[in-house]
Amino acid sequence: MSKIPTLPPGADWPGPSRQLHDLSLRPKRRLSQSFLTSRAIAAAMVEAAEVGPADVVLEVGPGLGILTRELLGAAGKVVSVEIDPQLAAALPGALDSPENLQVVVGDATRLDFGIFLVDPYLAVASLPYHVATPILFRWGFELPRPERIVVMLQEEVARRIVAAPGAMNFLAVALSTVASARIVRRVPPGAFFPVPKVHSAIVRLDIRETGAVAFDRAQHLVTFLRAGFTQPRRQLHNSLALGLGKPSDAVHLLVTAEGFDPTRRPSELSLEEWVVLYKSALNAGWLAA
Repeated sequence: MSKIPTLPPGADWPGPSRQLHDLSLRPKRRLSQSFLTSRAIAAAMVEAAEVGPADVVLEVGPGLGILTRELLGAAGKVVSVEIDPQLAAALPGALDSPENLQVVVGDATRLDFGIFLVDPYLAVASLPYHVATPILFRWGFELPRPERIVVMLQEEVARRIVAAPGAMNFLAVALSTVASARIVRRVPPGAFFPVPKVHSAIVRLDIRETGAVAFDRAQHLVTFLRAGFTQPRRQLHNSLALGLGKPSDAVHLLVTAEGFDPTRRPSELSLEEWVVLYKSALNAGWLAA
């Protein structure tokens, strides 16, 4: 299988402004289009994902193809999902029509990945900020799931994902039920066009073979976690009571029965403690099957 040619050392990636002009396109704000321009950052993402010639890689939002080019040079096959039909149509030609590239036009928040992917695969993408969270949840809680995820995110979201007990949030706890996460590196605004107003970060998530609960209960646990963080600044028993629609005194009793201080804040609990409370609420018949 042929691979896409690598640009010569020191060669610049064609400027995104020129590429868009040649395609008679402009960045679409409604799609949060901000295109990665740094080959070094793209290469760092491929390295962080440990992409090899036997791997199938799913990329969401290839845009003008700078990350796609790096992926094609390392992977056996790259499936690039692009919501913008004009960019999707232009991508193969911009990359010299490589044999190991499949371009799919569609919305990654809704598309059935199982139509063109089977286990195992890797997910590597510079995600549009406004759809990053729902796409991550799809990869973590729907089949087929990737073995490893490396994504570019808004730095604020990245730091929320890797937060530790004491500063936990719904996103961090929910994703930690199925994956371990770490920030690979920080990325400046100048690595994109148009230049965003915020810094970004590369995050790696390794999907756990065994999650906090059985896979068929994982989304059920996430629903409970969402209830627990209904009012994250309030005391645990009050926030959980509001989220579950249960009397505060009943939730107070359930929490104390497990040996937890009900006056703690939701952010202070570890994943293991949340799982204990989830199972207790399940046994109490408080959660729909």
